Amino acid sequence: MISAVAAMPREQLNDALAQLVHAELIFRRGTPPDAEYTFKHALVQDAAYGTLLRSRRQQIHARIAATLEDQFPEIAAAQPALLARHCADAGLAEKATIYWLKAGQQAIARSLMTEAVAQFQKGLAMLSGMPDGPWRRQQELDLQIALGSALSFTKGYSAPDVGETFARARALAEELNRHDYLVPLLLGRWLFHLVRSELKLALSLAEQVEKIGESRSDVASQLQGRRANAQTRLLLGEFVVARALLEQCHGLGDPTHHDEGARLSKDPYPLMLANLALSLAYLGYIDQARLRLNEALSEARRLTHATTVATMLIHANWIVSITGSPELQQNAEELLTLSTEHGFSLYLGLATAFRGSSLTALGQAQEGITLIKQGLLTARATGSVVHSPLLLMWLAEAHAMLGQPVEGLNCLAEASQMIETTEERYNEAELYRLRGDLLDATGDPSVDERNYHQALAVARSQSAKLLELRASISLARLWRDQGKSVEARDLLAPIYNWFTEGLDTPHLKEAKALLDELT
Repeated sequence: MISAVAAMPREQLNDALAQLVHAELIFRRGTPPDAEYTFKHALVQDAAYGTLLRSRRQQIHARIAATLEDQFPEIAAAQPALLARHCADAGLAEKATIYWLKAGQQAIARSLMTEAVAQFQKGLAMLSGMPDGPWRRQQELDLQIALGSALSFTKGYSAPDVGETFARARALAEELNRHDYLVPLLLGRWLFHLVRSELKLALSLAEQVEKIGESRSDVASQLQGRRANAQTRLLLGEFVVARALLEQCHGLGDPTHHDEGARLSKDPYPLMLANLALSLAYLGYIDQARLRLNEALSEARRLTHATTVATMLIHANWIVSITGSPELQQNAEELLTLSTEHGFSLYLGLATAFRGSSLTALGQAQEGITLIKQGLLTARATGSVVHSPLLLMWLAEAHAMLGQPVEGLNCLAEASQMIETTEERYNEAELYRLRGDLLDATGDPSVDERNYHQALAVARSQSAKLLELRASISLARLWRDQGKSVEARDLLAPIYNWFTEGLDTPHLKEAKALLDELT
């Protein structure tokens, strides 16, 4: 490559390089023609570079870029950032912009989101000095969409920068009349509002994507919209509807339908499986939920895509927390490591909270409180609201374990207010159950019972059999302590007998033990 760029006779070039090596200005590794040369020190390189006129430097950078493209296409394909730097220094702004976009897309494919953000921002900076026109606006549109996707992980899906980036991309798409960009932009906005727990707005965006797919006979877009619709309804506590929608999305497993998901940095098929697993878990089909979750994790690991794996681990932690399964600590540790390694800010907050919840389950409630609070603050710093009621319920549980009912009830009051504001009702039944448990500790059984009945009513309205079981256990235990064993058994037996799978999970074991005692 040096020979091709220098345009010198081979013998003359070899003599010149040998002199530089002898003078110890450069080092050589290997033997010509496969030798590699490096400057002894960056200051030597800077001094040599500084002796060249700017016009001469630009000529050499342009020649390097052209040589890489023409004679070393494998390097050009593998290192677009290298081409971008040479094109930028050669004054080839248009080419540099194209290569910065390719470099960022390559970084996203490798889940190097911080690096991707830097590449896209360099591309946008390069564009800023170019005259306005259709080409410039099209390049900015591609860069803004990609930047929004990368920023979703480094700053969080609902960070202001993410919303502003997608808004700018939407305006450019409308100016250019690029309707083919509408679906990824709508999905980006859907996720932005979903994580801010603006669920009704998120639902309308998901439904728009699905309708666009239907009107264009675009199966991939239709399936993506349906999956987004289902995920939103899951958070709203509409588990039956979510399951029905997700079971119509298995076509996302077709590789030809992955383009839109790839533009949002996550593969859609494992996402669909994980959402289906959650719906099944709440509906009481625990073994089926485990099966779907394992499929989702296996598919994500097969793809070796860190963003997808991290998202699957969020769902895995969520499922094992509601089923009381013992894998919580293991999943939380993996998510924490992955989020730290890749700088996934929102996931780092959730991973920290999951870790705190796992410590609480192990009896280390004080450590749990510290980590859950830390995780909640980290997540909220990204602009995220979603899952906050769940994390506040975990805090309440930890306070209950420490004999601090007042602190726990304060956490539940905040969670209740958020649920009413956002309608994020997927764990609403648990809120009433926990309130009953905490009020039980204060010695007011009439208030306890009202909360348990409310928990049962919400769970039944959502067909959330797992949450109905948990509420029944708490109320049956209260009635047992009041000497109403027959009523307790009559309440608990039907819901326990409904379950035909997941009998090895802690909550079902707890119900069985209580029933045996009552019998």
